[in-house]
Parts: sequence; structure tokens; C-alpha cells
Amino acid sequence: MIKRYFSILKREFTGYNAAKLGKDALAGVTVAAVALPLALAFGVSSGATAAAGLVTAIISGIIIGGLSGASYQISGPTGAMSAILISLVAQYGMQGMFIASFIAGALLLICGIFKLGGLVSYLPSPVITGFTSGIAVIIALGQVDNLTGFHSSGLNNLEKIASYFTTPQSLDLTAFAIGAAVIVFMLVYPKKIGQYFPGSLAAIIIATAVKMIAGLDVPSVGEIPRTLFLSDRLDFASLNIGDVPGLIVPAISIAALGLIESLLCGASAGRMKNERLDADVELMAQGVGNMLLPLFGGVPSTAAIARTSVAIKSGGVTRLTSVFHALVLLLSMFVLGGVMSQIPLSALAGVLIVTAVRMNDFKTIKSIFSKKLKTAMGQFVITMCATVVFDLTKAILIGVAFSLILFVVKVSDMQVTVADVDPEKLGEGIKPEKLANTSVVYITGPLYFGTCAKLEEKISGLGDSYNIIFSMRGVTVADISGIEALHEYCERLISQGRMVYFSCVQPPVMDLFERTGLKEERFSYEMFFWSTDKVFEHISSL
Repeated sequence: MIKRYFSILKREFTGYNAAKLGKDALAGVTVAAVALPLALAFGVSSGATAAAGLVTAIISGIIIGGLSGASYQISGPTGAMSAILISLVAQYGMQGMFIASFIAGALLLICGIFKLGGLVSYLPSPVITGFTSGIAVIIALGQVDNLTGFHSSGLNNLEKIASYFTTPQSLDLTAFAIGAAVIVFMLVYPKKIGQYFPGSLAAIIIATAVKMIAGLDVPSVGEIPRTLFLSDRLDFASLNIGDVPGLIVPAISIAALGLIESLLCGASAGRMKNERLDADVELMAQGVGNMLLPLFGGVPSTAAIARTSVAIKSGGVTRLTSVFHALVLLLSMFVLGGVMSQIPLSALAGVLIVTAVRMNDFKTIKSIFSKKLKTAMGQFVITMCATVVFDLTKAILIGVAFSLILFVVKVSDMQVTVADVDPEKLGEGIKPEKLANTSVVYITGPLYFGTCAKLEEKISGLGDSYNIIFSMRGVTVADISGIEALHEYCERLISQGRMVYFSCVQPPVMDLFERTGLKEERFSYEMFFWSTDKVFEHISSL
């Protein structure tokens, strides 16, 4: 794996020069402008602090970006990860979150070592789309408190929603006005200007300026420490061994999300830059980064498509773009920490709500529902609802399980057609009168336990045909149950004085026939032919 990493670096930096360094530096500054408000917002929305989000973006940009499996990946705190962390922090506190992050990093490292990066390719597209939309709903719900001044309670989303109606609430009109203004501002912000100066950053600057000038009394981000080692970080000395078993499932959720989000980001961005991501090297980078982040006081990190796409569109050439973006954020922490501490939480809430809306792949969702793709619609809705109601790992498992069930049902649709022999289509030298009492059974689809009943039903309608030919060109998959059922049908037909033949049997199915004894042991006459025409010739010669 180390050799693969250095091979990637060699290709990446071959011919590197001052011009390319300038491009990386400029792209890094641009990405930092996008990442700054998001890092602060995702830090707060994770149940941690804005400083934790900022530290996460800095360390991720240097460590994970430097070790990445491609030149373009930009990692940091994300909305999807914050959706997991908010309930984790509420239940186990910051130390519990740090331990879960450390375990998740170890799991990602193991996935990279054992080359499990290809697993994400088995996730159906509607499941991923539903998963993303579910996360968007969770992010938006998580910002209601900061946006309105309400107070929710509970360990899951349903309990939190219910608490709004079961406990007295009071609306903070000032905070709500700031958050609503940020939302409207970002929605109407011109895209052309956004290419050079992000709307989220502009909204945060304006909202903070208004708060400071007008002296508005609204909840703010709070102190931004001028250090990378936050006071609240992983402390092994205070580790409670009894809490570790309860953190295994959240750690698996963090690792699963890190794997999925990072590799999907890499696949999407790879198409943009025409560069393939080494999934296993990327997982090792994510693993190392997420094991180190708790030691600094950061939250779990993953590759982020928003920042990564900005890096590519801004002309970033190598992974130094990620490093430069981290250095700009580090400079901001030391120079602008005092100003950033005054950012209204409701302004960050507005940024996150707009971000949540934009997370949805509306083009794909519209395609699924406008074309009435029932299977895809079911996968999308079930995964989205499961993501909101349950934890994210269960949502993925439920979505994949539902997809597998639908797939099995679909592939189980065996087609069986029974046809008489058409004398006009027979070749030369074949006697039509010899085939007057012959039926051909065309089978298409898998021959396994789930299709045995359908096959028997069709065979029972053969009538008085003396010669029965099973044409099996369309059967590429079979199992022992299907073969044994076919054995029984053939024995029953032969016991009735009929002749049974097989044509066009695919090699994998023929191999199973031979291993189960159907070809040689059970019947005493030649019954297997390469084509149906050969069976006709054989019958005609009798």
C-alpha cells in the first residue's frame, strides 16, 4: 500500500513547477473561503464547538489531504457526519465522541489494509440518494433550535420533534430574523459572484457585522482558541472502559459514513478531473486522520464533495491545494479568532439549512419519480425514512436489504413458453411427420428453488406430446433445488412413456447436471444436444 501511495505521488508531482504551485495556492485560498463558514457551522451542529470544526478542517486538510488516494480530495467536517455526532455527544459526551472517532479511524484503516474500498460500488444509486436526502432532513431539523431559540430534548429525531409540542417554547425573534435573512440572502446570491466569493461566507460576514454594530443580544459562536490543541480533547487517562462497548455501534456508523462519503466524493470528483481515486489508499488516509483528530479535539472527518469540487474548478493541480486551504484556515484562527467568536449561531443555522437543501440530488429524485421507477422509488423513500428514524448504519442496511429483496424477486421471474414444432421452419432432411407430436419448452431465467413451482405449472400443461425438448439457452444460473426439481419432472414424464431431451444447455448449468447425475446416471439414452435443430435431426432419424 505504501508503494502505491508513493507511486501516486510520483505521477502527481512529475513536472511540478512554480506555475502549478501558484495554481494550488490560489485554489487553496478559494477552498478555504468555502470551508471556513462550513467548518464553524458543522462544528457547532455536531454538538461540539465551532473551534472543534475549525481544528478538524485544518488537521484533515494537512494529514488526510496529504495522505489521500488522489490529488483532489478535500476532507473536513461534514453535515452528514454531524447528523451522527449530535446524538452521540448528547448521550456520551465529548469524550465518548472522541473514543468513537478513534475506533472508527481504526476501522477505516483496517478497511484500507484489507482492500475493502470496492464495497461502496455495490450500493444502489437510489439508496445513496435516499441516504443523502435523509441526512439533509436531519441537518435541517438539527438547526431549528439555533434558528428559532427553541429547545428540544431526546436522543433521536422523533423524540426531538415531539419535544417541540410537549414542552413550552418561546421564539427568539432577533435570532430568527438573522437566520431567515441569511437563508434568503444565500438563495438569491448570484452564482457568478459565488464563483469568486462564496455566498455562505458573505452572509456570515454581513450577519456578524450587523450583530456587532447594532449590539444585538443573540447566542454567538463563542471564544475561538488560538491553538490546535483544544482543551477538550481525547484523554485516555479519563477513559471509562465500561462506556467502550456502547460506543462500538456509533463507531461503526462513523466509519461506514466515512467510507461511503469519501469514496463517493472521490468517484464523483474523479470524473470531473479525469483521475481515478485509489480507494484503499484513501481509506487508510481517512483512518489515520480520524485516529489523530480526537487527540487535537476535532470531530470525525470525511471527504467533502462541496469543497473538493471547488478545488477542482478553481484549478487545483495537486494535493497541496488541500494543505494550502488548511494553512489559510489556520491563519484565520489566529488572526480572525476574535471576530469569528461574534458570529451568531442563527446565521450558521441559516447556512446549514441552505446547505442541507442543496445536498439533495434533485435531478436524480425528479428522474426517479417522473419516470415512475417503482423499484427506485421504494429504495429512495425507505432509505430516506430509515435515515431519519434510525441511525445511518441501519438506514444503509435497510436500504440495501430492501434492494436485494427486490432484485431477487425481479431475477426470479422465470419465463417458460411451450410451443409446438412448426413444419415450415424445419431444415432439410428432417421428417416433419416424426415431429408431429413434439413440444419445445423454452426456459429463460434462473432455475432455482424460487422458480420450481412456475416450471412445474408450465410442464403440467404439455398435453399428450410424446417428445419434449427443454431449450435452456436462456438459463445461465441454476442451483441444486432447481436441478433436482427438473430431475423429478423428467422422471415423471419418462415414466409416462415420453421422451425428454435438452438443448442449448449453458456450461455452468451443464456442470451442475453432471455433478448431480442427471446427464449420465439417471437416463439410459442420449438426451443432451448443442442445439434444438440437432434434437430435431435425432428424432427424425429414429
